[in-house]
Amino acid sequence: MEYRVLGRTGVKVAPLCFGSDNFADPTPEPECVRMLETAMDAGINLIDTGEVYAEGEGERIIGRALKANGRRQELLIATKVDHGRRVVGQSVVDYTGSIGPNEYGHSRINLIRACEGSLRRLQTDYIDLYQLHRPSPEMPFDETLRALDDLVRAGKIRYIGCSTHPAWMVAEAVMTSELKGYARFASEQPPYNLLDRRIENELIPMCERLGLGIITWAPMAMGVLAGRYLSDSDYPEGSRAALRGGFYADRVTRAGIDVGRKFAEIAADSGLTPAQLAILWTKDQPGITAPLIGPRTLRHLEDLLPVLDMTLTDEQRAACDALVPPGSVVADFHNTAGWMKMKVMAPGGSA
Repeated sequence: MEYRVLGRTGVKVAPLCFGSDNFADPTPEPECVRMLETAMDAGINLIDTGEVYAEGEGERIIGRALKANGRRQELLIATKVDHGRRVVGQSVVDYTGSIGPNEYGHSRINLIRACEGSLRRLQTDYIDLYQLHRPSPEMPFDETLRALDDLVRAGKIRYIGCSTHPAWMVAEAVMTSELKGYARFASEQPPYNLLDRRIENELIPMCERLGLGIITWAPMAMGVLAGRYLSDSDYPEGSRAALRGGFYADRVTRAGIDVGRKFAEIAADSGLTPAQLAILWTKDQPGITAPLIGPRTLRHLEDLLPVLDMTLTDEQRAACDALVPPGSVVADFHNTAGWMKMKVMAPGGSA
């Protein structure tokens, strides 16, 4: 397996990273631990989590697992702050006035508070990659980056990054860091899969130009490309659309399901499962450092691990491009990003 360098950091990560969004919601802790250790044994060396995942329980499970197995030094821990929700004690609350006005957003006071909370839950002295989960547009980057720079200098975090930010905002942050001498974003973590290719238009070229790594989420389009959904209104038991509803369900579109059926035929012709091809396609797209795989069960993880050593062929790439052309979109995976205004288009370019 060939490890890849994350942006300009010199840090090497496996071509697949482990996403923990299913930890405790719904995957029980013993299976989470088995999956984490299986992934590490296969060479995966970065796990991604967030303060709001399962009301902070995702971070707690990782902390308990690494304390028990003594393998913290083998693993890069990436976590995220501020998704429009915040962990308070043992619960997650929305920004609806139910928490104090300084307990959310990317201000110094909130970033320091949130970082210390993640460190406690993860039972670690430092976080390898600390990411802004969504933009905080009301907050000047001078404030945010100075606070993050202080956390880096204090040894509490090693690198900083962001998730689901527009290209212009990432470029502004990099420019601010360069001008002020602050810690610089090492990576961006956007949604990316065959159904939503919009980051190819600006974000990927910007990251390549400025030397940022790209760790992507939702490479299987939440299971749509794996053939899990047969309808855009009747969801299978245990699926994210069924369990969580809301913006998860909104990502399941009829156009996406139609693409998924044709995609399954390409996978079968390639001797792969649709899930494997979905991950492989994302992994080998230009500019991508690594996609996050977020298996719900150990069996799902074991099905995906062979992709670590696979390479996408020109024929597979062309067949996928014929389904959804570069830069286009048939299902909105930016639907938690208020800044994304582009309409979802049906295959062929019609609205």
